[in-house]
Amino acid sequence: MASYTAPLREISFVLNEVLKAGNLAKSVPNFADATPEIIQEMIETAAKFVEQELFPLNASGDAEGCTRHPDNTVSVPKGFTEAFKAYAANGFVGISNPTEYGGLGMPYLLWKVVEEMVCSGNVAFALYPGLTGGCFEALHASASEEIKQTYLHKLSSGEWTGTMLLTEPQAGSDLAAVKTKAIPQADGSYKLEGGKIFITSGEHGMADNIIHFALARIEGAPAGVKGLSTFVVPKFLVKADGSLGERNAIYCSAIEHKMGIHGSVTSVMNLDGATGWIVGNPNEGIQNMFVMMNLARIMVGFQGLGQMELATQNALRYALERKQPKPIIDFPDVRRMILQMKAMTEGARVLAYETALYVDYAHHHPDPAVREEANDWVELNTPLVKSTCTDGAVDLGSMAIQVYGGHGFIVEHGIEQILRDSKILCLYEGTNGIQAMDLVRRKLFLNGGRSVTRFFSLLNKAAAEAAPEFAFIAGPLKQALADLESATQWIYETFRSKPEDASFGCCDYQRAFALTYLGYNWLRMAQAASAQSDELFKAGKLATAHYFAAKLLPQVGGLCATVKGGAEDFMALPAASL
Repeated sequence: MASYTAPLREISFVLNEVLKAGNLAKSVPNFADATPEIIQEMIETAAKFVEQELFPLNASGDAEGCTRHPDNTVSVPKGFTEAFKAYAANGFVGISNPTEYGGLGMPYLLWKVVEEMVCSGNVAFALYPGLTGGCFEALHASASEEIKQTYLHKLSSGEWTGTMLLTEPQAGSDLAAVKTKAIPQADGSYKLEGGKIFITSGEHGMADNIIHFALARIEGAPAGVKGLSTFVVPKFLVKADGSLGERNAIYCSAIEHKMGIHGSVTSVMNLDGATGWIVGNPNEGIQNMFVMMNLARIMVGFQGLGQMELATQNALRYALERKQPKPIIDFPDVRRMILQMKAMTEGARVLAYETALYVDYAHHHPDPAVREEANDWVELNTPLVKSTCTDGAVDLGSMAIQVYGGHGFIVEHGIEQILRDSKILCLYEGTNGIQAMDLVRRKLFLNGGRSVTRFFSLLNKAAAEAAPEFAFIAGPLKQALADLESATQWIYETFRSKPEDASFGCCDYQRAFALTYLGYNWLRMAQAASAQSDELFKAGKLATAHYFAAKLLPQVGGLCATVKGGAEDFMALPAASL
């Protein structure tokens, strides 16, 4: 059977020795109490909870799934309700929410570290508190104080959970096609009519109320995304004293039967004149929704990271234990796969954690210049985190099955579940193709290319200043940077005149960009590991850094060559001939 142990040594290494995250408590007054010691204590507490309470429900939740009943209610797998209530009681749901709204006021980075472990232990379970946190963020950023006081405390405590109501049958990635309508009422509320699909956590009985953050179009609003508004729509209406009133007219008419994440309910929701209240200004819904969407994309990246870790741990354990007649880890192909899995997982962890750290600086640092630069990094990194970690989860889930051989294909070993659970991560909150388009069509040009300029400047400086003992990775990193800069310049020069060329190669460009970033991460990890007194840990890190430098960084050149290959011949081909 699969197993999971929280990688506390790896987490501490990245936080304290690579990213120097302890500086957060020193430089941001809001986080003065979030010392490395406090952070470590909370991480260890969460690790025990995941190992003892959540991971044991992973396989059983997958096997049982969720069930919709004739009265439109939905039951979750056995043990989920009790686990969610315990999770909330530990303060994990509102761990980074402001204290004035019932949260613990800890860094966003801590929330994401906990989320990685939860997503390794039980990624289907993780979606319930994950969407609740996203709903909190959206309301906190855009809602009136009255709405905040009504909903945020209960979302922080986990007494209520949250969702995001975007997708409709005809409106997936194209939100301009949203048809759900909002009809103004005399009391300032709205009646919402329409249907939403693929709604994570849309109905369940684990919490007293479910708060839906919905995208709809007020009658008479402009067409397209410019006419969308956002609304808060509770499952149960909330009385003036905060107690729950009558059931709102929003119901789950069906649940989806899926490839994976069976323990997470995915609902079809009908709004039959449901009462809602506008969040923010009319016709500014797309801006409000993207507050939640952008953080949700980082969240999904951490879901992928959690599954990468789960796949890597189990593949390594099995390779050490399985003998034919010697341990299979001593066979070159298996050793290659294990090194590949470690190289990608550990490099992606630095990318994901650093992005979360930038979120904290962007939102809370007292210096506006620091906030601006941190926000640039968040903008640039968001599509990279989402795509790199989720593509990595699928790739490494498949590779873990390969390490196990035929045993990996058998359900009882719990490895094939990783692949089934991970594929959705590449699809929701914007497919990874959309993430690549966001990087190429938006992020490269944002603020005159300021964030990309900073990226190249920082990495070139790090490679140039690396000590001779790190030439084994600094050299390939310099070459990767040269190839990536050339491809970036090509995109700048051709995008306006031939946008299809850049779009056709955007996924290869995103992969090249991510591998280059991970090369920088491995340079930093090699430098930090070289100072370790633990010789075994040091040797493992340096060996994996050598593997990344020799086997993965050289891929950047080939990817960049395909980016510049153009698309004219392929797009000119009649679709009927394909």
